Amino acid sequence: MTGLATLAQSGRLAIPDILVIGGYFVFVAIVGVLASRKRETSSDFFLASRRVPVLAAAVSVIATSLSAVTFIGGPADSFAGNLTYLSLNLGAILGALIVALFFIPAFYRAQVTSIYELLGQRFGAPTQRGASAMFLVGRMLANGVRLFLAAMPVSLLVFGDTSAHNLLLSVGIVTLVATAYTVAGGIRAVIWTDCAQVLILVVAITASAIVLLNAIPLSSGEIVGLLRESTAADGSSKLTLLDTRTDPALPFTIWSALIGFTLFNAAAYGTDHDLVQRTLTCKSAFKGSSSLLLAIVLGAMVSSCFLIVGLLLFVYHQTAGVPAPEKASDVFLEFLLRDMPAGLRGLALAGLFAAAMASLDSALNAMSASFVRDLVKPARPSLSERNATRLARLGVVLAAVAVAGFACLCVPLQRASGEGVLPFALGVMMYAYTGLLAVYVTGLFTKRGSNASCFAAFGVGVLSVAALQFGPAMLEARGVAQDLPRFSLGWRMAIGFALSFAVCLVGKAPARAA
Repeated sequence: MTGLATLAQSGRLAIPDILVIGGYFVFVAIVGVLASRKRETSSDFFLASRRVPVLAAAVSVIATSLSAVTFIGGPADSFAGNLTYLSLNLGAILGALIVALFFIPAFYRAQVTSIYELLGQRFGAPTQRGASAMFLVGRMLANGVRLFLAAMPVSLLVFGDTSAHNLLLSVGIVTLVATAYTVAGGIRAVIWTDCAQVLILVVAITASAIVLLNAIPLSSGEIVGLLRESTAADGSSKLTLLDTRTDPALPFTIWSALIGFTLFNAAAYGTDHDLVQRTLTCKSAFKGSSSLLLAIVLGAMVSSCFLIVGLLLFVYHQTAGVPAPEKASDVFLEFLLRDMPAGLRGLALAGLFAAAMASLDSALNAMSASFVRDLVKPARPSLSERNATRLARLGVVLAAVAVAGFACLCVPLQRASGEGVLPFALGVMMYAYTGLLAVYVTGLFTKRGSNASCFAAFGVGVLSVAALQFGPAMLEARGVAQDLPRFSLGWRMAIGFALSFAVCLVGKAPARAA
């Protein structure tokens, strides 16, 4: 970060940049205020009366799945590697189809506000509370990672460095802005501000690509030729889209995409209330499922834009006589600070803020929904709607405090994992996904499972993912074994799910839900 800090301290933000970024915050505030005018009950706070248009719900799903991790990690991944990350869209399509056909219709039939209420109906209240707790902890971890990564460039831009004090202040800035309009307007404000922020994000990444194309002293054909002849660190072409190798340590192979990431996306879009909540705001199950499938298609296009920018940055540093940063994760932000024209720089940085807040606001509302509906409401069934709405706002604030707190603990975890920004951020939520998916599959497709076996499945999922992620390196460091196989996150998901599902099936289904 030394080079970035030097750039930030040099005062590269011009008046047009500051005006654009300021205009972005005003724009988001206006959208949030307008969207917050209609809110009556806690159900409306969480589901917007199921009146959200399909396109708006789809765009909000995209905003939820994107983050500052994508904004920084996407270009970094293709800059240092190739395009194999796009092959994960195959798993996304298959996983989303499973969710659209089976999960979302089941949620609508059960008329749930929190998706974990379905598990309460199927297995009993203990499993509902356990699943909610898994989600809350997992989402706190995942969004803590996202928030921390977003706070680093914010700290550089606002304060000129990433000292502990300024980093904490930056975490607070992003959290306070997202919390304010989420508390004010609930899911309706979240969805419509997400739409605004995705628009800014797409314009920002498109502008970056255009500036890069104009800065590279090559024709489009020459750019493609250079990329075809260049190789990533593993020896593959920079334009490689499908990696057919069978090494389980490789993160984005076709086999990992079709198996592990199909399961991962089924878990993300079917068992993570942060993502599922958008699809439940539509009028019917068909429209909710349609919004998810539309989100997958549009999301693949947006992800492609980030990877293309990473490839263009690679060509730019190869041909324009500009030295590349030591860390691939710095490459896009360094370009924005040093080489983007005034005004466009501000727009691109506004896109970074949009990515950070669009993923955070949705998580805060979803965590509050799970807290109120799964943990508080079952214990206090006589809770009035007025008090439930107040508690919903309090839940947003508590979620914000939890996420911001964990954001300050992410550096040692990421370093210990030995993974890049993008795989690490994806892998954090996997601790919850393996067990949650196993329990939902058991509940929807079998007549097996009990509260005890569901809790055992949650535990096995966490332990198996941790063992696969950290176990080989720990055993080798202690001299217990050498040259142990490594498993990338797709295979960790597949193995963890298989073990959790087998454990969940051991339980005998209760005669009736508790």
